[in-house]
Amino acid sequence: MLPAAAHAGVGIIARVPLASGLLTAKYTESTTFAENDHRTYNRGGEAFDVGETFSGVDFATGVQAAREFAALVPDGITAAQAALAWIAQLPEVSTVIPGARNPEQARANAEAGALRDLGDDVRRGIREIYDRHFRAAVHSRW
Repeated sequence: MLPAAAHAGVGIIARVPLASGLLTAKYTESTTFAENDHRTYNRGGEAFDVGETFSGVDFATGVQAAREFAALVPDGITAAQAALAWIAQLPEVSTVIPGARNPEQARANAEAGALRDLGDDVRRGIREIYDRHFRAAVHSRW
């Protein structure tokens, strides 16, 4: 989708870039959410588009992939910052809109915009994680 948008001169706004928190790498397979949290009641798209909750991926698979992603993250930054930087550094992406539950998260998210290029090794690792865990399940949606 990104190359087609660039070819058409269309900007991309990356919304829900942390996959409902998965890319913070703070969740485990046993993490639970409040009953009124969409991460509990919309995992299969029962209430609204499945892509809004964990980007439409299976939670356990997402947790495993997030662990692998966190292992790629350079020292000195969080997994969330690395995810935001990676998305913001894609040339086709115009802006990124992450959520934040408190001022500390908002500041940490903003700091991601000033991070240096994550490099080819990180980008290659992200592609491998995507291909291994998600491509077959979600790629046709985009």
